[in-house]
Amino acid sequence: MNLSLLPQYRKREKTDSASETIREQFENREKRFMSPFGCLSSASRGRERAETACPVRTAFQCDRDRIVYSNAFRRLKYKTQVFLNPLGDVYRTRLTHTLEVAQMARNIARAMFLNEDLAEAIALGHDLGHTPFGHGGETALKEIHSPNFRHNEQSLRVVEILESNGQGLNLTFEVRDGILKHSKGFGKVLPENEDKLPVTLEGRIVRFADIMAYLNHDLDDAVRSGVIREDQVPSVCLEVLGQTHSDRATTMIHDLIANSQAIQGEPLIGMSDRVYDAMLMLRRFLYKNVYRSPRVHNEFVKAKKILSDLYRHFLDDEAALQSELTAMDMDGCNHHRYPKERLVCDLLASMTDRYAMALYRRLFFPAPVV
Repeated sequence: MNLSLLPQYRKREKTDSASETIREQFENREKRFMSPFGCLSSASRGRERAETACPVRTAFQCDRDRIVYSNAFRRLKYKTQVFLNPLGDVYRTRLTHTLEVAQMARNIARAMFLNEDLAEAIALGHDLGHTPFGHGGETALKEIHSPNFRHNEQSLRVVEILESNGQGLNLTFEVRDGILKHSKGFGKVLPENEDKLPVTLEGRIVRFADIMAYLNHDLDDAVRSGVIREDQVPSVCLEVLGQTHSDRATTMIHDLIANSQAIQGEPLIGMSDRVYDAMLMLRRFLYKNVYRSPRVHNEFVKAKKILSDLYRHFLDDEAALQSELTAMDMDGCNHHRYPKERLVCDLLASMTDRYAMALYRRLFFPAPVV
């Protein structure tokens, strides 16, 4: 394990603990314990709207709790990860994916002596703006609303505007930055463009935790569903990363921790070439054989039609749009005076798979005679 990211322990400051709040005690503990490269809760750039600090929780702990208690977080349990509306109890959803990312990010941050609460908050919020029907839904909104639609930007929009009926969650700058910059698509895990790189190491860890989580659990679900066989996976991936889900996750996490270091005072988060290359090879395999497979793709073609028809319906019927915004606790977003197209996009992106399908049946299927 490379120790160059570990803290140079600071001398314990003499304080009158009786006069400190619990939050202040936690903040002082961070100063004594964390690596100098970590983001201290007390050093946050703050929130867009000033508010009184909680006497018990640090700023990033408050952000984590606000995300967990949000409507958008609860809806993740009925949003697709890979397989549309899965009937099997053990298939991943967008919620279980989020929890796995948060667990990995927190463990990595702890091992690197960084801010666990910040990493966890970013991870829990990173997919709040994901559409129903997974990336098929995202593609649909690119086609019918705007080619610039991106789920990471929608996640930021959720926490800044859409939650709390148009008030947003008023999260700290560092959490919002990490949410916005978590997405990598088919690109590098850490982009070369500084503007696209999270400002905190905790945010950069979430980018790694996200790909580690989905590569492992999507492979697991794809084998379970019969979309692929395990013997089709490139042998080098299994040899380098491991034969089981647990082995692969452990290899990736340990390799990231061991190979992250500080060079000339600059912290670098990264993996060994051997493990990193095997990880990207596994990603290419899944894109070709799972995400773009006929069985998965054909279901998303149907999902795109659902979203396309709903989009046109709500553009044409303003009363129906207002009714659905109210039902989704989003009618307060109207006071921002966004174009109707933007509100319809926000509405559709917020829906769960099952809500969108039930609404489609109600609007477009003939009603049975009773």
